[in-house]
Amino acid sequence: MLTIAAFVVALGLLIAVHEYGHYRVAVACGVRVLRFGIATLPLSEPVPGESSLLHRFFYRISRPVFEWTPKRQHPGQSTVFAVGLFPIGGYVKMLDEREGTVSQAERHQAFNTQPLRSRAAIVAAGPAANLLLAVLLYSVVNWYGVQEPRAVLAAPVPASIAEFSGLKSGDEVRRAAFDGEPLQSVDSFESLRWLLTRGALDGRDVRVEVATGARASTREVVLPLSRLGVADADASLFRKIGIVGPWTRPVLGEVQPAGAAEAAGLRSGDLVLAVGEVAVTDGAQLRELIRRSVRDTQPLPQVWRLERDGVVVERLVTPQVRQEPAGPVGRIGAYVGTPPEFVTVRHGLVDGMYKGLVKTWDVSLLTLRMIGKMVIGEASLKNLSGPLTIADYAGKSAGMGLVQYLVFLALISVSLGVLNLLPLPVLDGGHLMYYLWEGVTGKGVSDAWMERLQRGGAAMLMAMMSIALYNDIARLAG
Repeated sequence: MLTIAAFVVALGLLIAVHEYGHYRVAVACGVRVLRFGIATLPLSEPVPGESSLLHRFFYRISRPVFEWTPKRQHPGQSTVFAVGLFPIGGYVKMLDEREGTVSQAERHQAFNTQPLRSRAAIVAAGPAANLLLAVLLYSVVNWYGVQEPRAVLAAPVPASIAEFSGLKSGDEVRRAAFDGEPLQSVDSFESLRWLLTRGALDGRDVRVEVATGARASTREVVLPLSRLGVADADASLFRKIGIVGPWTRPVLGEVQPAGAAEAAGLRSGDLVLAVGEVAVTDGAQLRELIRRSVRDTQPLPQVWRLERDGVVVERLVTPQVRQEPAGPVGRIGAYVGTPPEFVTVRHGLVDGMYKGLVKTWDVSLLTLRMIGKMVIGEASLKNLSGPLTIADYAGKSAGMGLVQYLVFLALISVSLGVLNLLPLPVLDGGHLMYYLWEGVTGKGVSDAWMERLQRGGAAMLMAMMSIALYNDIARLAG
């Protein structure tokens, strides 16, 4: 129920903000808005024997359940507001000579009679409203404060960029930046991950200033992320970089029944000192040693040295083998590592809003770059996510608390704003493309070409939605 509720609230809010952007700018430009619909679609009534099954289905579920006409409205407006039950879309229906007869007295209020700049502003207002909402949400999170792990690094993955660059377990990242730019303070491990993600996808090296211990002198390390040549921002990306998580103590948590840990006599609270001949310094290193405790698809038994209640003991541990896409890995059936040390990241009014604006800009650019890479084949179409994945993350983020849910809403709001600015004819960006043509040539797109472009854009959008839905099902099934 939480997942459904979080999903409905998210879509309803984002659609409402998007359409409200169109509505407010239309009213400000003097255009008469006939209907404003949320969770409803402007579909004509099905004709028996002629309308498709899909038309009849969407007409039924998108019918408004509540309508009203406010008494106090902007002069010249008589807008009907409608709300449906399912957040499948929304619309702003404006007075337009292309969609019906308009009297001479009202012609100045029709959308199609407005100057080019007004029409472009009305169309662009929807995506702009979503981007402004993202700035506000990120700002609220910055003002409220969020608990995030300190930027203290676990042992780097063996043979990774981080290991070759000289990073070690317990190194704290104080400052970081793209190579060639001035170093900036790092608030938390999450802000470091975001910088690394952008660097890897953009092919840019990252400089980090680290120190081991509170009073240790700092040293500078360059991570040559430009050598990666990656196309996807997934879990394997950070394994290639070598920074998979913050530092944690190598202590065992809950031990699962019938697992390898229970069979070996391991207990919750055991501090792992060594696995075989390898000294263990943190939880991430221990997890990596467990993953690699497989030889030719067979488990590799090893002697573990533990500290239990102040006494050092040894146990022979034979992991269980699990098959993963990358190959067989070891598992022991126990939670490994304590929770990391957290810090509260909070910013003042101006700084919080500035960082919210910067984060929205960065996420927007990253989204556009990923879309561009998918178009030219440099990134996998598996990066496309559909409604099932969005619903899943909506529920998970809501379960983690209000702050995480607000971050999720901001991310989806950015995605919605950027997606609608793409130059596809059925989207707002497509209409802006028409207006650009009109501004350059001095004449609008012909009705014949408009119809062809609309059909082509609808086909492309349906293809994208089909791929996204397939990716959703594949992720959930996996």
